[in-house]
Amino acid sequence: MAGNGIGTQFRFTTFGESHGVALGCVVDGVPPLMDLDEAWIQSFLDRRKPGQSRFTTQRREPDAVRILSGVFEGKTTGTPVCLMIENEDQRSKDYGDIKDKFRPGHADYTYWERYGIRDYRGGGRSSARETAARVAAGAVARRVLEAVPGGVTIRGALVQVGPHKVDRARWDWDQVDQNPLFCPDAVAAEEWAAYLDGIRKNGSSVGAVVEVVASGVPAGLGEPIYDKLDSDLARAMMTINAVKGVEIGAGFAVAELTGEENADEMRAGPDGKPAFLSNNAGGILGGLSTGQDVVVRFAVKPTSSILTPRRTLDVHGNETDILTKGRHDPCVGIRAVPVGEAMMACVLADHWLRFRAYR
Repeated sequence: MAGNGIGTQFRFTTFGESHGVALGCVVDGVPPLMDLDEAWIQSFLDRRKPGQSRFTTQRREPDAVRILSGVFEGKTTGTPVCLMIENEDQRSKDYGDIKDKFRPGHADYTYWERYGIRDYRGGGRSSARETAARVAAGAVARRVLEAVPGGVTIRGALVQVGPHKVDRARWDWDQVDQNPLFCPDAVAAEEWAAYLDGIRKNGSSVGAVVEVVASGVPAGLGEPIYDKLDSDLARAMMTINAVKGVEIGAGFAVAELTGEENADEMRAGPDGKPAFLSNNAGGILGGLSTGQDVVVRFAVKPTSSILTPRRTLDVHGNETDILTKGRHDPCVGIRAVPVGEAMMACVLADHWLRFRAYR
């Protein structure tokens, strides 16, 4: 299996499976002499770990990270940083009844066709469990971004659950950490909670949309053609398990705009830098950052493991039905919020280090 890493100057590779002994990542390109310890990384992993509310899987994983290399006396050494998270609450027996069946909407069938073998215990590498390693890498990336003058702030929020969207007139970033749904709209958070209770009790699942915003990104990050900042961000978000769509700025809504409406007009700002009057471009023009907020949204499909019987095939080609027991997220998009933040941090760190090489 190739393709387990992403990035150029700042690059990380993940390893491990959902029900294996451990998972983790190796991060290359980390500058030396940065402050880095396990407590810093853990603070981000704690936002993603399972079992923190009734709206996520009740698998109990502490997600305790260990630094295996690349750090000496609290400082990075410039060598690869290896991070490991042990799995402690696997219940592989939950999957015994479906080991020969393909879950519709899951990667079971495609892994079987590609490799002739699959880890049916939670999906192996195709499980959302793999994203814990991404969050760990993202914590390292945030340290890299501390070198950006003025600092970069990366924040994510859940903006839609099923058909229910936030009211942007009520948007409050402070609310994101005040509810278990990472929702910036306090009213919507209560409505979503009732909605998700029904989804959970029915043994079903639902999709969601996550928005990630990076503020303080300097102008000029990115490359103009194939390594565009927006194309790298789109690729990074699409690599997250269960993501089926990505948009930058106004995204697909630009199809409904006129040239006059879409143009992000400019005026001279008080600091001598351009002041944009709108941000339909999502902070990126021609593959390069404009200095505005970088805005990315991605759609997460419903969890494929549900209690409702679905028609499928087994590995022998026989028609059968399947329902999945165990502990699963009724909306996996909730825990995708810190994952999206991590991927934003990794891409920006990569392009920041590449940008510095020009200056």
